[in-house]
Amino acid sequence: MSTKLDRRRMLLGLAGLPLIPGCSHVADPFSGVGIDYMPTGSIGGIRPKISIDPQVTSPDVMYAAVTEGPHALPAVPYEKVPSKFRRQIVPNTTGEAPGTIVVNTREHLLYYVQPGGDALRYGVGIGKAGFEWSGRAVIQYKREWPTWTPPSEMIARRPDLEKWRTGQPGGPDNPLGARALYIFKDGQDTLYRVHGSPEWWSIGQSMSSGCVRLINQDIIDLYNRVSSGSPIVVI
Repeated sequence: MSTKLDRRRMLLGLAGLPLIPGCSHVADPFSGVGIDYMPTGSIGGIRPKISIDPQVTSPDVMYAAVTEGPHALPAVPYEKVPSKFRRQIVPNTTGEAPGTIVVNTREHLLYYVQPGGDALRYGVGIGKAGFEWSGRAVIQYKREWPTWTPPSEMIARRPDLEKWRTGQPGGPDNPLGARALYIFKDGQDTLYRVHGSPEWWSIGQSMSSGCVRLINQDIIDLYNRVSSGSPIVVI
């Protein structure tokens, strides 16, 4: 009897302890995967409710080296990537429906809208002046370790790409990276892609020939979530 009373007193006492914002440890099914419980933002001083995703963890886990068959991606030195461009969960402020990809070219951010009011956010690099594309379209299909075929106009500007006129095989050095999502509008190929890039340092900049590029580890994560036919909005 006394043991039960002592246990009851202990539990009641713990229930009355104050919580320490941002520093408390919460036990949950994902406790072993290094999830960051720090707030991702605030609205009117109130922390918004953010969901938990086992693929959005600490940067050293998300940007670790990846090996897939014959292909190996090095770890990304994420300390050199501004924190706003690293994968994270944020409140959905896009106004778009769940399952929609939204690329905000001004912010250099890509949002993948989730049910329940959240969005997964990734940093992106975009096209430089003269190569931008915007509008509403769909992801017609997607490819792992895609072949990259430079258009004739690009070869004309860069004769060194002539060797890839019929296509550069997929691999870590391929400009399309580990994955590619192909953007079609009204059934026509726009020739624009959402794809990976070995040039992690270019994320947050405008320097490509129009495509939307992500860190390779991020495009792998996005690829695993997106289905063919998913809507995409580029603004």
